[in-house]
Amino acid sequence: MASGSTKVFLVSIFLFSSMINFHITIGAEYDVNGDDGWIVPKHNSDNQMYNKWASSNRFKVNDTIRFMYKKDSVLVVREAEYDKCQAPSHPEFFSNNGDTVFRLDRPGLFYFMSGVTGHCQKGQKMIIKVLELETESLPPQSPNQNTTTTNNAAVAVTSSTIVLLLLSAFVLATSTLRFTS
Repeated sequence: MASGSTKVFLVSIFLFSSMINFHITIGAEYDVNGDDGWIVPKHNSDNQMYNKWASSNRFKVNDTIRFMYKKDSVLVVREAEYDKCQAPSHPEFFSNNGDTVFRLDRPGLFYFMSGVTGHCQKGQKMIIKVLELETESLPPQSPNQNTTTTNNAAVAVTSSTIVLLLLSAFVLATSTLRFTS
């Protein structure tokens, strides 16, 4: 049977190697439309202002977007509902608290619109494209000047990491019990 110091060493190596399975992602927070916030465009020529804003940024999984508004709402809808400016009775996401933070939790397209009648038709809607997670750790992008960002660290743990950590804790606990008895 292995000595106590050998067990501790093996458990330490095992724990260290299991830590390699942790994926750390840094998410940025974007203020939609900068200081102006989530408002109805003032002119008909501004009906694409939110899509222009969105296309000037590179959104990644775990980034968040903040909607600041008064007497309005934010909905996440499907493409067909977005195209028709038709608010569904059960959107994928709804908020009307005036300060909404939405986490972009997957790659792909997100369709946002105002839930107030007539606002979407006036251009208060936006499509955000979220890029795939990068496997390498790159420095956070510098967002455009109309955007405020903050970094939020999030740790994604794989199921194999949890199993390895639990197994390591069990091995460590049983070897400690043998030393004390």
